[in-house]
This record gives sequence, structure tokens and C-alpha cells, in this order.
Amino acid sequence: MTTYGTIPTSSLPKANIEYLSRAEDRIKEGLGARRPWKLMFSFHSINFPRTLSETVSRFKTNVCYFRMNYAIIVLIILFLSLLWHPISLIVLVIMMALWLFLYFLRDEPLVVFNRTIDDRVVLIVLGVSTFVFLLLTDATGNILVSVLIGAVIVLVHASLRKIDDLYDEENTSLISGPSTSS
Repeated sequence: MTTYGTIPTSSLPKANIEYLSRAEDRIKEGLGARRPWKLMFSFHSINFPRTLSETVSRFKTNVCYFRMNYAIIVLIILFLSLLWHPISLIVLVIMMALWLFLYFLRDEPLVVFNRTIDDRVVLIVLGVSTFVFLLLTDATGNILVSVLIGAVIVLVHASLRKIDDLYDEENTSLISGPSTSS
């Protein structure tokens, strides 16, 4: 019996299978923090805040509550702006893969030359290198404009969306910002 073209599962090391399983679990866990789009864009939850302190309270609460949704929106805008710059898009995909393996999917601390690297150092190095590599691809204008557009969208939505109907699954209660007197 021949098994040409098939990959026997017994040849894959158990460590690789466990790593892929952990990576899949962590990705699902991260995407689990995404809130329903219907809740985010509920038409009845949009109105103008009365005071500056209410605006700041809404902004802080909504950014914490919808952080994964906002990250997805900004990344989609960045991705769409780079469609006409394929080299920049390739660099973005490579850097996203590095972010996944070096920061998001890591269970143990990163060790280089028998030295443990702090997570903050990894975060700073990845952030700066992503920014520098994307700017070196001659798509600086597109990148800056797309991130600015994403930031404005997040700012406007987070400031205009009411916070009185946000539900916290961990504490099984409604989230309420600092009380404002009217």
C-alpha cells in the first residue's frame, strides 16, 4: 500500500502539534474579546454627550469595551490603504506574523543568547520596527492617513456611543462610567 502525497501525522513532533493547538486557542480567545458588531453600531445608542467629562468617560469606557473591534477597524483601513502598494502589504503581513509569533502566541518568556527579554522590550521593538519598515516602503502618506482616519473613526464612535447598555460578562453586570450629574 502506498501513501504518496500524504503527510503522516505520526511524523509531526508532538511539541509542534501542541504549539499549534495553543496558538489556535489563544487566537480564539483573542477574537473572543471582540464584541458583537450589532451592539457596537446600535443606532439607538448614539447621541451627543452633554459635557466634556461625559465625553471623556464614554471614550474611556468604549475604548476598553470595544478595543478588539476598534483594532479590527483600524487594521482593515490600513489594509485597504495598502492595496495599491503591494510591497507595503507584504511587509505588513510579515510584521503581523512576527507580532503573532513573538508577542501574542508566546507562552514562555522570549530568550535570546541565554537572556530573558521583557515583554515591554518586545512590544517596543516590534512596534518601532513595524513602523520603520512600513515607512521605508514609500507608502508613508497612505499609512499615516489611514491610521489617522482609523483614529478619528474610533474617537468619534467612542465619544458618541452611550455606555449605559454595555454588559460586562465577567462581572455579569452593566458597565457604568463615572456618574454624571444632570
